[in-house]
Amino acid sequence: MPSCILAIDQGTTSSRAILFGKDYEVRGTAQREFTQHFPRSGWVEHDAEEIWDSVVATCREAMEKAGVSAADIAGIGITNQRETVVIWDRRTGKPIHKAIVWQDRRTADFCAALKQKGHEAEVTAKTGLLLDPYFSASKIAWTLDHVDGARAAAEAGDLAFGTIDSFLIWRLTQGRAHVTDATNAARTLLFDIHRGQWDEEMLALFQVPASLLPAVKDSAADFGDTAPEILGGSIRILGVAGDQQAATVGQACFQPGMLKSTYGTGCFAVMNTGSQSVISRNRLLTTIAYQLDGKRTYALEGSIFVAGAAVQWLRDGLGVIEKASETAALADAADDNQDVYLVPAFTGLGAPYWNANARGALFGLTRGTTPRELARAALESVCYQTRDLVQAMQGDWGKASGDTVLRVDGGMVASDWTMQFLADILNAPVDRPVVLETTALGAAYLAGLKAGFYPEPAKFAERWKLDRRFEPDMEEATRARKFAGWKRAVKATLLAAEE
Repeated sequence: MPSCILAIDQGTTSSRAILFGKDYEVRGTAQREFTQHFPRSGWVEHDAEEIWDSVVATCREAMEKAGVSAADIAGIGITNQRETVVIWDRRTGKPIHKAIVWQDRRTADFCAALKQKGHEAEVTAKTGLLLDPYFSASKIAWTLDHVDGARAAAEAGDLAFGTIDSFLIWRLTQGRAHVTDATNAARTLLFDIHRGQWDEEMLALFQVPASLLPAVKDSAADFGDTAPEILGGSIRILGVAGDQQAATVGQACFQPGMLKSTYGTGCFAVMNTGSQSVISRNRLLTTIAYQLDGKRTYALEGSIFVAGAAVQWLRDGLGVIEKASETAALADAADDNQDVYLVPAFTGLGAPYWNANARGALFGLTRGTTPRELARAALESVCYQTRDLVQAMQGDWGKASGDTVLRVDGGMVASDWTMQFLADILNAPVDRPVVLETTALGAAYLAGLKAGFYPEPAKFAERWKLDRRFEPDMEEATRARKFAGWKRAVKATLLAAEE
């Protein structure tokens, strides 16, 4: 009898494979980083072949560590970096260009031109999204227009588009399945989230041939079987969700009003709004949280492009730290009399500002500023941006701050210092769960639900366990002063972007 579920967590900087047992315990795990390509300022690319190799290698390694074979695995769940675009040749399965990553800003002018022509209201009404380079459609158009012969090949039906989940499924099934799930489709700017189907007007607006597109399924569905030679036997692929939606599921945010925030390369806050697709008045995104049995559950989402990436910048860009784990101790030792602000707009600003032209800035530097203050500014910037999102969500959802409890996950939440500052600046409790692998767990749960390996959502929610609750412990005057300084720093950054 199958004894576990295999979760493939394909992220922005690494691929991971985790095997979960019947009681959601981790039985085996493996991780492999891959190359980040920056061909020009604001451009970010991945080699999809390298991603594929990393996924296969981590799956095999995790299975070996756990001592399991394909026959022991009830199903595969896939969660992935969203919006990243791969276009490949249907005959060979080979990508025609490097994958254009969600962080990439090369299509900013293209999106701005569509906005100036008055298209954004129509786009938002159908897709719940904004006209921004972040999403897939403009990246698809760019690839078709800049790779020799690509547009003609696409119109002839010779090419396939997919977000990373689709590309992996195509490879795992050796081309027998060209599919995605509703949560990933909802991030392309081509999918009507209310009708639950690709939209002809959006395809025409972005000049994307319909023949490129995958079939769209529930988040727990039959996505095909792996070719036996890849993992030592055929395994059913039964769950797919974009990384932030998978984390929402993994955090058991099944009730309307529940809120989670994931801190990885970027930061993404998602609030379940149930069967109601709330249209934001604060430039948040309306998206699909998950789709089960043909029923869509909606969410409000705020996307921050740079969270953990700010710490990576301190390490790799400035060289002021050797390990990310050093930042909390540095921040704790920083000079309280210095208010240094980092606005980490390295690839533009996301919600609620949505300015693709903004670039990173530091404010409040003095001769006394050291790596300690820079580390604190980097960690605090993540918390300030989260407050921006939570306030916008409260405005759209109509809930008072006292009703908010934020469930958190991702690499940064291991830092007690950061989580305490987050609770302080939000003036709301922050709950860190026992299981921090919530994104992978969400993908595993979706696959296990379809396989009959895991129970219905209500039973799964009962298993969610709290590791620690961080309660706010900052004077209101201090909170107001610090956040006002952040708002001034953002205002100055946006002003510089206009000029």
